[in-house]
Amino acid sequence: MGFTGYRVVVTGAGRGFGRALAIALGREGAEVFVSARSFAAAEGTAQEVRHVGGRAHAFECDLADPESVRGFADALAETTRAVDVLVNNGAPYLDGGFTEPDDDRIAETIAAGAAGTVLVTKAVLPLLLRSPRPDIVTMVSGCGEYGNHRSEAHEAFYAAKAAQAGFTEVLSKRLRPQGVRVISLYPPDFDNPDPLGPDWNAPTRGGDALNARSLVDCVRFAISQPRDCFIKSFYFEQA
Repeated sequence: MGFTGYRVVVTGAGRGFGRALAIALGREGAEVFVSARSFAAAEGTAQEVRHVGGRAHAFECDLADPESVRGFADALAETTRAVDVLVNNGAPYLDGGFTEPDDDRIAETIAAGAAGTVLVTKAVLPLLLRSPRPDIVTMVSGCGEYGNHRSEAHEAFYAAKAAQAGFTEVLSKRLRPQGVRVISLYPPDFDNPDPLGPDWNAPTRGGDALNARSLVDCVRFAISQPRDCFIKSFYFEQA
């Protein structure tokens, strides 16, 4: 299978795109390490990966809590000696008018999406540097693309995604000499069919909204390239 032998960490994998990516890579032979804010959500995805024939491990990790992030990294290090791919997918979505969400939700959105991404990457980097093929993939979103105002997301979500974009840009330059590829995806709002349902493999046509299967294919393509081929960013037109 295409990713046999790969050890892939996916944050925010209890649902949505993180779940879809974990199942897709597990189906192709990767050993996946999935995290979510609740262990039950992470374990639910891990069980689905096992059901399609993959190997999976579940962890609890609250990206807004530095202690939880450190605990996640420590548990990872007890489970595997190296990580080949870290997928920074976890980031809570927030919408509504600027003054509608309470202050705690705004702070949590920025803490988890911005600081959480930095802290997870920092904590997992020692395991990545033990791999001969280390990749860091971050699902930034079109909200992190300068001048993109198309999403109805809250301003705090835009702020978190802009922070991710700035972080991955400089991280790419600084880690490249160590052989680490830092790959960022900037998708618009997209459809998320169930990877275990009939719609996952439904044909798409020009003009359709982007869907999660196509994003999974982008990640698969980027991390499967030879080490001299470094696809730094994926940008998408919005249907």
